Amino acid sequence: MSATTNDILLLAFGSFGILVALTFLGEVLRAREGANFDNPVLDTYMTRVQSWWGMVAFVGIALLLGKAGVMTLFAFASFAALREFLTLTAKAQADHISLALAFFVVLPLQYIFVALEWSGLYTVFIPIYAFLLLPIVSALRGNSERFLMRVAETQWALMITVFCVSHVPALVTLEIDGYADRSVLLIAFLVMVVQFGDLLEYFFGRRIGKRRIAPGLSPKTWEGMVCGVVSAALIGGLLSWITPFGTLGAMLMAAIASLVGMFGSLVFAAIKRDRGVKDWSHLIPGQGGFVDQLDSVIFAAPVFYQLTHYFYF
Repeated sequence: MSATTNDILLLAFGSFGILVALTFLGEVLRAREGANFDNPVLDTYMTRVQSWWGMVAFVGIALLLGKAGVMTLFAFASFAALREFLTLTAKAQADHISLALAFFVVLPLQYIFVALEWSGLYTVFIPIYAFLLLPIVSALRGNSERFLMRVAETQWALMITVFCVSHVPALVTLEIDGYADRSVLLIAFLVMVVQFGDLLEYFFGRRIGKRRIAPGLSPKTWEGMVCGVVSAALIGGLLSWITPFGTLGAMLMAAIASLVGMFGSLVFAAIKRDRGVKDWSHLIPGQGGFVDQLDSVIFAAPVFYQLTHYFYF
C-alpha cells in the first residue's frame, strides 16, 4: 500500500470521526429540545452534516480508485449539475441541438481533455470554442425570441457545472516538484477546507452574526464569514502535510478557496431567488441537488487550480 493511499485512508477515517462527533452533537441538541420543538437552524445543521457523510464516502472511494475514479465521479457530478441548472433556464425547440451537444459532446470532451492532461485545451475549450459554437447552432435554427437570454443561460450553465467542476479532477494532472503522485490529495484538501469553512461559517453566523452581507438574499453575515474563513485557514494549516504548500501557504490557499466559495454560494442563492426555488433539485432527499452540495467548491475550484498551477507547478 502506497503512502498516498495510507494518507487517503487516514483522512477518510479522520473525517468520519469528526462527522460522528458532529452528528452526536446535533442529536444531543435535538434531544434537549424535545421531539415537538421546531428548530430550523438545527435542522439545517443536521442536513449539512448528513450531506457530508455521503460526500466523504464518495470522494474517498474516488480518491482510492485514483485518476479514473476521480474523473468518473466528477464527470457524473457535472452531468447531474448541468441537468439541474438547465431545468431552471429558458429554452426553445431551436436550442435542442445545442443542448444535446452540451450534454453529449462538450461535457465528455472537457473531461477527456482533462484525463489526457491537455491543459492548453481544457482551460479554453468551453470559454472559447463552446462559447462560440453553441450560439451558432441555435442561430441556424432561425428562432430569435429571447435568443440572448437562452444562449447566455446555456453558456453560464456550461461554465459553472462543467468548466468549473472539471478543475477539481484537473488537480490530479499537476506534476509538482517533490510531490510525486500525491496530487490527488489536493482534491481532498480543497473539498475539506471549503466544506468545513462553510459549515463553520453557518455555525458562527447563527451564533454571533449580526450584519448580513446581502440582506434579503442570504442569511450569511460578515461575522460568520470571517470566522468561517479563519477556521478554514486553521484547518488548512492542520492539513498542510498533505500539500506541497507548507503551513503558511496551506493556510493562505485554504482561506482564499473558502472565501471564493462563500461568495460563490451567494451567487447561487441569487440565481435560486431569481427563479423562485429553494433547491436546485430534489435528487438528494431533503438536501437538494448536486449544485446545492457543490456550490462553494464549484466557485473555488478554478481559482484554487490556477493559483496552484501558477505558484507551485
